[in-house]
Amino acid sequence: MQGADLNPCGRSGMDPEESANEKEARGQTRAVAYVRMSTDPQQFSIENQLAEIWRYADLRGFEVVRVYEDAGRSGLTLGGREGLTRLMADVASGSADFQAILAYDISRWGRFQDADEGAHYEFLCSRAGIQVHYCAEQFDNDGTTSSVLLKAVKRVMAREHSRELSVKVFAGQCRLVEKGFRQGGMAGFGLRRLLVDEGGIPKGELSLGQRKSLQTDRVILVPGPDGEVDTVRRMYRMFVEDGRGEAEIAAALNLEGVRTDLGHRWTRGTVHEVLTNEKYVGNNRLSAVQERAMIVRAMERGVQADKIAAALCIRPESVQRKVRMLDGICDEAVSLLKDKQCPMAVFEILQKMKPLRQIEAAELLVGANNYTVNYASAILAMTPQSGLVDGGVRKKVKGVTPEALARMERELAKLQESVTSIQETYGRDTLELTVVRGYLSKLLRNGRIVRYLVQNRPEFLDEFQAITESKSTLLVEAAA
Repeated sequence: MQGADLNPCGRSGMDPEESANEKEARGQTRAVAYVRMSTDPQQFSIENQLAEIWRYADLRGFEVVRVYEDAGRSGLTLGGREGLTRLMADVASGSADFQAILAYDISRWGRFQDADEGAHYEFLCSRAGIQVHYCAEQFDNDGTTSSVLLKAVKRVMAREHSRELSVKVFAGQCRLVEKGFRQGGMAGFGLRRLLVDEGGIPKGELSLGQRKSLQTDRVILVPGPDGEVDTVRRMYRMFVEDGRGEAEIAAALNLEGVRTDLGHRWTRGTVHEVLTNEKYVGNNRLSAVQERAMIVRAMERGVQADKIAAALCIRPESVQRKVRMLDGICDEAVSLLKDKQCPMAVFEILQKMKPLRQIEAAELLVGANNYTVNYASAILAMTPQSGLVDGGVRKKVKGVTPEALARMERELAKLQESVTSIQETYGRDTLELTVVRGYLSKLLRNGRIVRYLVQNRPEFLDEFQAITESKSTLLVEAAA
């Protein structure tokens, strides 16, 4: 609520039966209230702040004509605080219809990391002839030496409280990850996100895009629908017990009409993601992008790099390196890799490419489900000069001439086309091959046919036997 003429407690700032002249005769000063709450304790709720402000206004003879509110907003910066932004704009306009601003205390005005920033905004109000009053503080903001000193101390205390709280929050997030609580990202095929309260009692399943609403709630991963769980177990059996490859498993699932959790067809990469992700054996890991987001939020709240490094058991230099990890990388590429177990060095390689090439590289990494530094380096080596950032130099591969590198690029492009063609027809080809293999097996069980082939077409017999004895075949030559 910004600039509201009625306060949430139902009290009007002006009695309709009392004229403005009568108010002025009684010596009342027109004022506005500013309230803010982020995620601080309940004693700073909007209702409690307004109750104290109204009490202060009654005692000091203020007529509150409007309320500016920032609900659920951090006090670290002016950004995102629409209530305070509008209040300062009204002050700067020179036509404000009030002479005072009432705030609960200095911390509600802001927990600015530069204590002078809060003083600056108060100075702008004072220069416009509008005084800021802190209703719950034990001193009057009257410009005396003692009040100036106390305000400076209070501003520093508000800033330090925010920093200390951020350190605790960051450490708490790390502990939550260690305890198995989900900190972000999609659940994945065969799994679902379950919302639980602070006592671990289930509250309900979160659908795609939904988030928790209470700070004390937690999110855990649980098995999904029985059909998806059975499919995951069957994928592992096909891979481990039957010795079937990832592409063959994808083809089998597509033939059955099974789709991924996002409704897409299966590929070798999506099958590989299920077979290699540790969450399917109960391990909880943050991706590099998710870890960076936690670090950036903590540093924005004033947590120093050495404290973050101590919590993560890494060097302070590594913290700064993680913060810079996404510099120069386009949002589309980050979105593709945000929930992948992608090393920090891979992002540093992407920084050497232009945005369009970054997206192509990210799609190659996801498609191959290969997030190693060596693979990313190979993509960089194959990147044309036009795909590198200004001043970028193609990584030279030892022992490979420019002519050979150009030939490799052409062959890689042809190979990518072949792989795409194979993926489109692999399911049908595998089904046809399975039928042919069964038919040939039946023929070779007939002694008369075998004797005929031995006497007349021994080369056919060798080929037929090779086909029937093969466990799986990928017709790469057909697409070459």
